[in-house]
Amino acid sequence: MKLELIKGSRSRILAGCLMAVAVLFAVRLFYIQIIQHDYYQQLADSEQIKRLTIPAQRGMIYALSGSQPVPLVMNETVYTLFADPATVTDVQGIIKTVESVAGGNARPNLDKLLTTPNSRYQILATKLTTAQAEAIKKKGLEGIGFQQGSQRVYPEGGLAAQTLGFVDANGDGQYGIEGGLDAELKGKNGLLQSVTDIASVPLTIGSRNVKQPAVNGKNVVLSIDRNIQSYTEGALSRQLTKIGAPDGSVIVMNPQNGQVLAMANWPTYDPSTFNTVTNPSYFNNSVISSPYEPGSDIKTFTMATGIDTGAVTPDSTYNNTGVVNIDGIDIHNAPGDTQFGNITFQTAMNWSLNTGFVTVAERLGDGQNITLKARQTMYDYFYNRFKLGQLTGIQLAGELPGIIIPPSSPDGNAVRYSNMAFGQGLDVTMLQVASAFSSLVNGGKYYKPTVVAGSVDEYGDYHPAAPETPTTYIKPSTANQVRDMTHVARTTVFVGADRPGYYMGGKTGTSQAIVNGRYSNTDTVATYLGYGGTKNETKYVIMVRVSGPHFMGSGAAAAMPIFTDISNWLVRYLNIPPQ
Repeated sequence: MKLELIKGSRSRILAGCLMAVAVLFAVRLFYIQIIQHDYYQQLADSEQIKRLTIPAQRGMIYALSGSQPVPLVMNETVYTLFADPATVTDVQGIIKTVESVAGGNARPNLDKLLTTPNSRYQILATKLTTAQAEAIKKKGLEGIGFQQGSQRVYPEGGLAAQTLGFVDANGDGQYGIEGGLDAELKGKNGLLQSVTDIASVPLTIGSRNVKQPAVNGKNVVLSIDRNIQSYTEGALSRQLTKIGAPDGSVIVMNPQNGQVLAMANWPTYDPSTFNTVTNPSYFNNSVISSPYEPGSDIKTFTMATGIDTGAVTPDSTYNNTGVVNIDGIDIHNAPGDTQFGNITFQTAMNWSLNTGFVTVAERLGDGQNITLKARQTMYDYFYNRFKLGQLTGIQLAGELPGIIIPPSSPDGNAVRYSNMAFGQGLDVTMLQVASAFSSLVNGGKYYKPTVVAGSVDEYGDYHPAAPETPTTYIKPSTANQVRDMTHVARTTVFVGADRPGYYMGGKTGTSQAIVNGRYSNTDTVATYLGYGGTKNETKYVIMVRVSGPHFMGSGAAAAMPIFTDISNWLVRYLNIPPQ
C-alpha cells in the first residue's frame, strides 16, 4: 500500500513539473509572439525588406522667346553611390575605387561607413556623373548600388538669376520661383519596397512588396521673355558701370495683363555656383524684397487721386511760391525751381514741383489743410486701390510688403501725408509701383502681377495660364488723363529722347535714402517710371532704380537713360508700328 502511494506521488510531481515547464514555454512564447511582436517584426524587416526611394524629377523652368517656351533651368542625371555594409566583401577595394573615381564627391570616413553595424544603407558618394558611375560599376564590387537623381543646370547661365533662385543641397528651392513654387516643382517621391532573401534576391510578390511611382514636378513657364531679360540686364549693367553706381534694378511689365517680362538686378550671380557666393544679398530680388521711399514717381498716384475724386484737373491752377507750410513745417521744391506764380498742375508734373502735389492733398480736404478726410482719401487710394504697401502675391519667394501708415495712427498726421504726396514717408516696392502705374496707363484696370505664363506637360506641349481678371479702381477717364500728363512731362523735359512715331511717358524720382534710421545727405535713390507704345495702346511699363552706398544721383541723370535704352529697343523687338 505504501509503495503505491509513493509511486503515485512521484507521477503527480513529474506531471506538475512538466505542466510548469509547459506554462513557462507558453508564457515565453506569448511574450515573444504577442508582447514583443513589433520588436521582432522590425528586426526581421530590417534584414528582409529593402526600401528605396524613387526620386521625383524636379520640374523644369522655362522662359518665353516671343511666344515659344525655352528652357532656363533643366535637370542633369547624377547618381548617389550607396553600400549595404552587411553584404560588403571588399572594404578596401571599395574605398580605393570610390576615392579615385568620385574625388571630392566622396563622403569622408568611408571605412566607418562601410563597417557600420546594424546598417543596411550608407551613402558613399553623391552627384556622380554617368561616366563616374559606369567606371565604378565595371569594378564588380559587391554590396554597393546606385540611386539615380538629378541636379539643376542652366543653359542660359546667370540669366534672371534672382527670379529663378536655386535648389540647395537638400533638394529644397531657395529664393525666386524655385522657392516660391517649391512644392509644385518638387513633385512627390515614389517608394520601392521588396522582401528579399539573405542574398538580397526578391522573393515572391506579397503584401509587403510596394511600388509607388514618383510624381514628377510641374514644368513652369515664366512670363519672362528671355530676349527682353537679356537686353534689360545689359542696359542696366552698362549704365551702372558708366556712372559708377553700385546697385540697380529694373522691371518690365505688360500693363495689359500684369505679366512681368523682365526682372533685372545688379550685382548678380550664377545659380549653378550659388555655393560660392560670399555676399548673400546677391540672392535677393530687390524688385520685390527691398521696400524704399520712391520719391516723385508717387506724384502720378497723388494726381490720379485728385482727378478721380474731382478735387483737381490737369488744368487746375495754384500759386507756386516755392514753399508750402504744413503744421509749421516748410516743404520746398527742389533747387532750380523757376515756375513761380499761378501755374497748372500739368506744369507741376512737368517740373516735379513738390508744392503742387501737397496742394492736391490739401484740396482733397477743405482746400487749405490736409484734413482727416484728405488723409483717409489718400490712404484709400494708395493702399486699397493702388495696392501700395501690401503684398502682391507674386509667385516668387522673398516678397516684402513695405508700409503705408494709416491716418488712424498717431504718425499718420498731415505732415506725414504731405510728404507722401510727393513720395516720401512711405515704403513700397518696385513691383507695387510698376503694377499700380500699369493701371494708370491701361485705362484704369489693375492686374495682379504674375511671373507665370503657363506650364509644359510631359509631352512637351505648352499650356498658357488662364488670363488674370482685372479690377477697376479708378475711372478710365482718370487713367487716360494721368497717362497724357506723363507723356507731356516726358516730351517737355526729355526732348528727342524717344524714337519718333511712338507714344511714351514717364516720371522721374529722386529721394533721400534712409541709412541707420535717418535720411542720408550722401545717399539717394534715383528712379524712373515710364511706359511706351502707341496713342491707342500702352505696350509696356518700365521702372528703373539706381542706388547704393554713397551714391548721389538723380532720376533724370541716373535712371532715365536706362529706361530710354530699353524702351527704344523694345519698340523694335515687339514690332510696334510707328504712328
